[in-house]
Amino acid sequence: MSERRLFDNTEIAFQLKSDSELERAYFLFKMISNQPLVRIGTAATNFALKAKLPVEGLIRSTVFDHFCGGVNADDCLTVIDNIFKKGVSSVLDFSVEGKESDEQFDRAMNKTLELIEFAHEKDTMPIAVFKPTGFGRLELYQKVGEGTKLSKDEQAEWERVVNRYQQVCKRGFERDVEILIDAEESWMQDASDQLVEDMMRTFNKEKPIVYNTLQLYRWDRLDYLKELHKRAREGGFKLGMKIVRGAYMEKERERADEMNYDSPICEHKMETDKHFDKTMLYILKNLDEISLFIGTHNEESCYLAMEMMELLKIDKQDNRVWFGQLYGMSDHISFNLASEGFNVAKYVPFGPVKDVMPYLIRRAEENTSVAGQTNRELELLKRERQRRQL
Repeated sequence: MSERRLFDNTEIAFQLKSDSELERAYFLFKMISNQPLVRIGTAATNFALKAKLPVEGLIRSTVFDHFCGGVNADDCLTVIDNIFKKGVSSVLDFSVEGKESDEQFDRAMNKTLELIEFAHEKDTMPIAVFKPTGFGRLELYQKVGEGTKLSKDEQAEWERVVNRYQQVCKRGFERDVEILIDAEESWMQDASDQLVEDMMRTFNKEKPIVYNTLQLYRWDRLDYLKELHKRAREGGFKLGMKIVRGAYMEKERERADEMNYDSPICEHKMETDKHFDKTMLYILKNLDEISLFIGTHNEESCYLAMEMMELLKIDKQDNRVWFGQLYGMSDHISFNLASEGFNVAKYVPFGPVKDVMPYLIRRAEENTSVAGQTNRELELLKRERQRRQL
């Protein structure tokens, strides 16, 4: 079952890609593998969008269509239905970032409420997701987390943020749809962690509905989880945890340097990998109290999870364990895991092209900075092209 060649099966990995889609994927990852090209492309794209040049069509037919499900939820239906036929569920992610006004935060909240209803109606979508900074300003989270005294206006603003969390988590609870809440920069995370814990106390009495996210390139997160686990036992509520390696490494290190404090990030990738795997094992051994969403593109961690599940006699279909990858990446992991009967979900980002660009640019930059990730994608795409003799 967890034989170490599973993810080499390109026929299953790319079964949904037409020949032309396979070619496009190969072309995109070839471009992404070139760091200077990504930098130039990013700058040119930002400029073109700001200058309102007619580039949306080009973006839409290349990078957007590869990494995103569409411009709105209905647009994503074909993608959702197609991948579900192969056993892969979807987590629709309204990937609009960096907003600042209450009107925009309310829009993101309403969009998330819509997605919960959408997920409730469709077997293909058991989970909904949102970003903390989709619901409130990063600076406000930071102030709350640091215990800075808020002005009267800021206090009212924070109450609106809390209310958005409550509305969304309550709706998830009523509709029996799990809510994944993403993690972001370390300097805003304390406030979000506290808020998510409050939501878990309220809505996770019987089973996990609300999930927090642990970014495990942070060396303090397993200790945080153990303390939280203790509080959950005492408070009589369950934990839901999504685990990822993390997405803000450069930013985190630069800020720590500038402000002269110890970086919260593990020093080496190997340390991060160990930290991720240790945390994953801790949760799998405590599955009666903590449910797990394994968000990873790392093959070794997936093999380890499969082996541990077998050892601990955890059924592949146990709803307390999910694997997740981003749409447009690591199909060799998602579709091969699904073909073995595991619970797998693709994060499917969507939104207006220009609003989703920050997300897409981060994807491209992350791919160039993760040594081996892009090369692995390219190698598998090349192998599948040869298999089809394109």
